[in-house]
Amino acid sequence: MAPPFLKRQKEMKRLGKQPEKAERRAQKKLASRTQNEPPAEDISSADNEASRANIAAPSESGPRN
Repeated sequence: MAPPFLKRQKEMKRLGKQPEKAERRAQKKLASRTQNEPPAEDISSADNEASRANIAAPSESGPRN
């Protein structure tokens, strides 16, 4: 026995929406990744500041006897 007409319509509509939903999920996933990752400029400047602090710290402490 074939499914009723309305059920078939509903199923066809659902199948038609699948690609749109998949694209929205992919965009949402990409957007969340870009928000969680800091820009490359921030990373390099933070690394440079940390390396400068490590280099400057021993010279500030003075000679050890």
